[in-house]
Amino acid sequence: QVQLVESGGGLVQAGGSLRLSCAASGRTFSAYVMGWFRQAPGKEREFVASISPGGTSTYYTDSVKGRFTVSRDNAKNTGNLQMNSLKPEDTAVYYCAAVITTTSTIYLRSRRQYDYWGQGTQVTVSS
Repeated sequence: QVQLVESGGGLVQAGGSLRLSCAASGRTFSAYVMGWFRQAPGKEREFVASISPGGTSTYYTDSVKGRFTVSRDNAKNTGNLQMNSLKPEDTAVYYCAAVITTTSTIYLRSRRQYDYWGQGTQVTVSS
């Protein structure tokens, strides 16, 4: 089992950057696929990015490709989401999530595919 706590959200102007962190408890963090999701008011929670247990493979939704970078440091039990060139439409509560998979896939876009979630951190991008 793993517990997740996000941090790093805030208010930023369009074009700015933020770096979100996800601190994980538990000694088996390196066994989990990590995902990042976001949920804007009145909308469904949507997939943003995922990263393999070893950190060598990443996957992004099209709207953030080239702007966001997902990474992890298993020695520190942390995951990160670097967000650059932020747009007002990136405004949402951002969540990290984790799951142990029996395959090597990181193409896990559905929230139902993840077992553990953080409480979320608000990101607001002003125009």
